[in-house]
Amino acid sequence: MQKPPFLKKGDTVGVLALAWKVAFEDLEAAIAYMETEWELKVVLGESLKTSYNQYAATDEVRARDFQQMLDNPSIKAIFSARGGYGSARILDQINFDDFLENPKWLIGFSDITAVLCHAFCLGVESIHGVMPKLFLQEGGAQSLESLKDVLFGKPVSYQVPSHPMNHKGKAQGQLVGGNLALMVHLIGSRSEVNLSGKILFLEDVGEYHYALDRMMIQLKRTGQLAELAGLIVGHFSNLSDDPSIYGKTAYEIVEEAVTEYEYPRSYGFPVGHEPENWAMPVGREIELTVLENHCTLVERIIE
Repeated sequence: MQKPPFLKKGDTVGVLALAWKVAFEDLEAAIAYMETEWELKVVLGESLKTSYNQYAATDEVRARDFQQMLDNPSIKAIFSARGGYGSARILDQINFDDFLENPKWLIGFSDITAVLCHAFCLGVESIHGVMPKLFLQEGGAQSLESLKDVLFGKPVSYQVPSHPMNHKGKAQGQLVGGNLALMVHLIGSRSEVNLSGKILFLEDVGEYHYALDRMMIQLKRTGQLAELAGLIVGHFSNLSDDPSIYGKTAYEIVEEAVTEYEYPRSYGFPVGHEPENWAMPVGREIELTVLENHCTLVERIIE
C-alpha cells in the first residue's frame, strides 16, 4: 500500500461535500479549528455552498470538485464535510492517475466508505474518521484527537475494555471496512475489497434489524467472512426498530453470521455514528489482540 505523506503544520488541505448537502455555517467552526489548532491552510470546494435536491451539488459538480482537489499537488488531504448518500455515484467519473502519482489522505466515514474502499483497491491508504460537520460535537474530543494523530503520523495504538461477546485471539492483517451497508453495496463493483486475510471493521446507522441480517448473510454468502483474519464490530446506532421485533440485537445478528469461525472478534469498538468514532487507517497493517479484560489494536511497524 502507498502511504500518503503525513501532514505537517503549514500544509494545505481541502474540504468538499462528496454526498449530501451541508449547511456551510455548520462547518465554519471546524474550518477555523483546522486553521488555528492544526495550523493548516484550508481550501474549500464549490460543493460546500450549493445544493441539488438532497445532494450537495449535481454529480458533475461534486465530481469536478473532487477531481480538482485530487489533481492539485499542493493539497495534502481531502475531507468530505459529511456523508449521507452519493459518493459512489461519482467514483467512475474520476481519473485517479494524478492521485496515484502523488497520493494524499482521503478522510470520511459512513457513505464515504465507498471512497475509502476504492482507494484501497487502488493501493492507497485512507482514513475512516470523523468529518468536519462533526468535528466539535459534544463527547467527540478523543475521536478528533485520534484523527489528528493518524494524519500527522503518530502510530495507531488503541485499547478498549472487553465486551461479553468478544472472541479471544490475536490476528495480523490490513485494516479494512466501514459502513456495513456500503460494504455490501460495493460487492461486484470495482471498489469491492477482497476481505481474505484482512481485519474487517463494521458499523451502521438507521437500519432495520432484518436488513442488518440480510446484509450479513449476503457478506457470508460471498465466502469472504470465512477468510477474515479478525473482526471489529463498532456502533450500530439509531436503528429503525426495536430488537424485540426481530428477536436479535444487532450484535447477535453479526455474531450469528460468524460464530462458526475461530478468528478474534472485538465488539463495542468506538467506531461509527457516535461521538466516539476513533480514526481507522484503512489499508494499514495492524495487530488485533482480544484478551479476557481488554482488546488492543496496534499498528505493525513493517521494516
